[in-house]
Amino acid sequence: MDFFIANLAPIMFATLVVFLLLGFPVAFALAANGILYGLIGIELGLLTPALFQALPQRVFGIISNDTLLAVPFFTLMGLVLERSGMAEDLLETIGQLFGTVRGGLAFAVVFVGAMLAATTGVVSASVISMGLISLPIMLRYGYDRRLASGVIAASGTLSQIIPPSLVLIILADQLGRSIGDMYRAAMVPGFVLAGLYILYVIIMCVVRPASAPALPEEARRFRETNGTRGGRSLLVLMAISVAVAWALGRWMENDTAPADERIVLSLLLWGLSAFVIAIVNKGLRLRLLSALAERVTFVMIPPLFLIFLVLGTIFIGVATPTEGGAMGAVGAIAMALARKRLTLDLMRQAMDTTTKLSCFVVFILVGSTVFGLTFRGVNGDLWVEHLLTGLPGGQWGFLIVVSVLTFVLAFFLDFFELAFIIVPLLGPVAEKMGIDLIWFGVILAVNMQTSFMHPPFGFALFYLRSVAPKDAYRDKVTGRTIAPVTTGQIYRGSIPFIVIQLLMVATVMLVPAMVMHYKGDQSQVDPASVKIDVQGGYGDSVYGGGADDGGAVFK
Repeated sequence: MDFFIANLAPIMFATLVVFLLLGFPVAFALAANGILYGLIGIELGLLTPALFQALPQRVFGIISNDTLLAVPFFTLMGLVLERSGMAEDLLETIGQLFGTVRGGLAFAVVFVGAMLAATTGVVSASVISMGLISLPIMLRYGYDRRLASGVIAASGTLSQIIPPSLVLIILADQLGRSIGDMYRAAMVPGFVLAGLYILYVIIMCVVRPASAPALPEEARRFRETNGTRGGRSLLVLMAISVAVAWALGRWMENDTAPADERIVLSLLLWGLSAFVIAIVNKGLRLRLLSALAERVTFVMIPPLFLIFLVLGTIFIGVATPTEGGAMGAVGAIAMALARKRLTLDLMRQAMDTTTKLSCFVVFILVGSTVFGLTFRGVNGDLWVEHLLTGLPGGQWGFLIVVSVLTFVLAFFLDFFELAFIIVPLLGPVAEKMGIDLIWFGVILAVNMQTSFMHPPFGFALFYLRSVAPKDAYRDKVTGRTIAPVTTGQIYRGSIPFIVIQLLMVATVMLVPAMVMHYKGDQSQVDPASVKIDVQGGYGDSVYGGGADDGGAVFK
């Protein structure tokens, strides 16, 4: 009994792990463990019944948390966009744009995956959309099945690290940090990761050219009357737009504005310039732009506007993340309405899925609150702290062990479960060790991204498996029989991208500047270095305002 009492915290944590491995729902496993060991602690005299009186107030605090409202807003935005056909238009257009080069379809998938991540933030929507649209085309023109499936699944998981990612919202809430700061910090690692995916495709095109062929001539749709594809017209439009955006930016320039605010404003001006030129050309029938230039502009610029509406307003301080999510949801509905694809059935499906996901998040958060209350009551936080602060290597030893632990747990738990179970335990330890919690959160976010790619339980692999052809079929365009995509090919295709994601984790750890740029416009004064020296006593020199006799000196 003495051993049981002395080790109640690790026994409680081990019981939770057993329940999860047995397949119990995470929310109920957390809550049941918290209540069970709370009652055991009360029976053993370690806890008082008054402990559970704090539960109603904590649950009410969860329900009244304005930050968590961003979750349903961003989810609704992503689902409406996915069902309104934006992903289909983007993939078709970008595929034609890059299709003339070897590996062009794979480049298009990564590019569109990054754009969908910055607009939808939902992995399932990205993977399923690209799997339904791009995979048949890649198979039709001879792409290696492992490369095709791997690049689609990995590009879909960019939604976990590129804002407005749901996991970044949860991590910021659990770590007690600003969602806006978390978004700023994650932007560079997210797009660098997309660049590493493109670099891998380029290497595959060099090493194994047959694995990623270019589109044949008959598949290239955009042609001008003179036989050209219209690429020169697109380049001219981009050059004019950049010049106009630069001139407007110089006129509106504010040297005191943060770098991210100036970048966002410049991108907005560039997009507006290109969009206005394309509209004037089409409305007046000037025929100055090629069909390809018009198509790229009208398909790509509206999502960029939506990205500004969400992330731009957050970065420049006009809106909070919750307000940005609300504007994004309204913007997504407006885009679907403009495309004439907004239907009652679409809204019903999107709202139904949003409600389910939001309830899923809240129930897990309530369960983790019950578990955390009892776990801290039996000094579980001290046990975790002593366990991790005693590791060799100090901060680096802690970060390496936490990264390995997160990677292993990602085989069995998804990112929501990881965020609600381990982050409340690890966050306080990281803070006491002097680790920047935003940097720590981005490291965890990149690491948790691997949970979608792990064979055999990766959700991105499941999503792709659900839409990939399981049987041989006859292609409608070429008339050839296309062999199915096997589960083994999907799993093997994911391995190189898991390695890339782990390389990104190491890069973020070794190069903190990729994340720390979020502090660029913040005060660098260390609060611990501020001293207040009070001179004088309780006489007239202080309360009477005698400046010569005493006062307070701030350093």
